[in-house]
Amino acid sequence: MVGKKSAKALQVEEGLERTDNGMKLTSFPEVSQINQKNYYTEYMKRDDQILPLRLQAEASRDKMIRNAKDKDRALARTGDTDVPGPNPDEPEFGDEETSTGADGFDASKIIAIHLGSQNMRIGLASDALPRTVPMCTAWKMPKCESDIKPPLPKRQKMTGTPEEQFGEEWAKKYVKMCDDLKKDMRINKRKVLPNSKELVVNYNRRTPPEKIPEHNDPARIEWTDIGLSSTFNGLEAQRIPDNSDPAYRLFWPIQHGRLNEEDFPSKEQLKMAIDTIITGALKTELKITKTGQWKDYSCVLVIPDLYDKKFVEMMLEMFMNDYSFAKVAFIQESLAASFGAGYTSACIVDVGAQKTSICCVEDGLCIEDSRINLKYGGYDVTETFVKMMLFDHFPYADINLVRRYDFLLAEELKMKFCTMNQAEISVQLYNFHLRAPTEYTRKYNFKTYDEVILAPMGFCDPSIFDNSAKLNGRRKLIDRSYNIYDPEIPDDPVSAAQISILAAIKP
Repeated sequence: MVGKKSAKALQVEEGLERTDNGMKLTSFPEVSQINQKNYYTEYMKRDDQILPLRLQAEASRDKMIRNAKDKDRALARTGDTDVPGPNPDEPEFGDEETSTGADGFDASKIIAIHLGSQNMRIGLASDALPRTVPMCTAWKMPKCESDIKPPLPKRQKMTGTPEEQFGEEWAKKYVKMCDDLKKDMRINKRKVLPNSKELVVNYNRRTPPEKIPEHNDPARIEWTDIGLSSTFNGLEAQRIPDNSDPAYRLFWPIQHGRLNEEDFPSKEQLKMAIDTIITGALKTELKITKTGQWKDYSCVLVIPDLYDKKFVEMMLEMFMNDYSFAKVAFIQESLAASFGAGYTSACIVDVGAQKTSICCVEDGLCIEDSRINLKYGGYDVTETFVKMMLFDHFPYADINLVRRYDFLLAEELKMKFCTMNQAEISVQLYNFHLRAPTEYTRKYNFKTYDEVILAPMGFCDPSIFDNSAKLNGRRKLIDRSYNIYDPEIPDDPVSAAQISILAAIKP
């Protein structure tokens, strides 16, 4: 019986025996495995590994070297060592932040402006937080806006029950959203009362308001004294009584993320409204009261990702000619947000008052074909929330979002009560105070159920929003930009994502 051969004998027979001098198969060094229980790294542990801190340290070191050289030159030339040097009492680098960056720019001399549909953000680059100013101005007019425009939310029937006021189509959408929410809550094991809607409707229908005299109202509103000026901006404009004499009309120069050409008779008046608001903010918020000081400041304007070139041209002309800023720069919204958050790559979703924009940012650049601009935002949630409450017999049935105090009230109700958390959905009792000029304060008690979550959920189903008049007046005063070489080709930025969305919703 033949015994079992060893592995080496088999290799000899097959010609696979190793007979060389033990040379390695590769010249690459072998990396030993890391001991996971005991290893240490210094990556991103020291200040010199962070580029901005390293640049600031190098700038501080260069400044000290220049001061030392200037001191040596003065000593060699005159024997006088009285040359300004570093102050020993000043803190060293890293002890406190300085407003002057490594490139020599003084952040306290740079103004950042972001124009929005409802609010304007303005501030100095050295400020921790910007100031927020309502993007509106009030001018003397024969009639105020509530006497000219139809009431909002739009009622198709001014008479009849609240369920019939907004039309059969909207009522069906609202009822369907209520049913879908109930199904979703049951799937998530949430408690759903079968008669929740009836409880809300019955309570709201039979609850009258309580009148409170002005001297018993500790939070009464100080209305704007129209005798102090002929033009008012921001919150002062919104606090002008609707029945003032003379009448004032509110103008909003930016609507739905674009220039509001519908409410202005000429391009000059539209430009003047923007100029009035920015000038007022510079003087009241930033305390730059003298126009002669503007030339010492630079300006950074935050513009939409899908911007209109005519709007950029108009703002550049205004800043250089009317304000005489030393320098002007433009930065897109998503890029500014990613810089501020410290992300090199991000998907930025900006939900504004009247528009929502989406853009992907990678390595400091907006990806062109990812830019999306949708014409709905927080104001649509406010309007839809009021419609749903009116549908469920809201006790203040005469609410009109065109009226200034009603609009501020609706915004307050939305911010207080709207939510996206299903765990908070139940029959709740709330109250609010209606403060109108020359009238008693009225306290209303009301109940809510699913209206507080269905209104914000309109972002997932925008058909519940009123999108009928959002593009009215577009291109009425300012034509779109065209290619300089071919006047028939539009030259405004476009996006493949935006085009696909428009093609999908095209009727």
